[in-house]
Amino acid sequence: MFEAFSVSLFRRVAADLRRARRRPAGFTLIELMIVLAIVGVIAAYAIPAYQDYLARSRVGEGLALASSARLAVADNAASGAGLDGGYSPPAATRNVESVAIDGETGQITVVFTARVAAGDANTLVLVPSAPDKADAPTARVPLKKGAMQAGAIAWECFAAGKGASSLPAPGAGPLPGDAATLPAKYAPAECRA
Repeated sequence: MFEAFSVSLFRRVAADLRRARRRPAGFTLIELMIVLAIVGVIAAYAIPAYQDYLARSRVGEGLALASSARLAVADNAASGAGLDGGYSPPAATRNVESVAIDGETGQITVVFTARVAAGDANTLVLVPSAPDKADAPTARVPLKKGAMQAGAIAWECFAAGKGASSLPAPGAGPLPGDAATLPAKYAPAECRA
């Protein structure tokens, strides 16, 4: 009896081993479909976020190119000269089409290429202002060609949708002469509404 039981047990174990060897190793179709669905959902969120990140980094290049224009405006305002005097705009890059200074107000307009934003929505505006008087200022006033400012120049960045100045005391600064069109999602935080 013990012998019959051990033979029967041996046959069962051998049959289980044969069945285990026949089962294919690897992933089933449903497992692969689940993995693909998860990858698709992640990609649906990651790709647009990465494209926005790239556009924001390209805007940073434009602001870096505008730093020489800001310096030129500050130098000219300190001497009472035309605000765009002595400034030679940088050459266009893959991301920045142009950086221009308004000679009357010192406003700087950065125009980006289509790599950053569509052609009708691609300008960022930097607006300078100064205190109205050197001692006890009560407001910020726009710079004027040929007039010396009363104090330090403050710069404010404008993107699309920003309709008011956010400068601290002594008061809000002037608004840009030409509205900025770059979507706020691509602009730095200080340029947004």
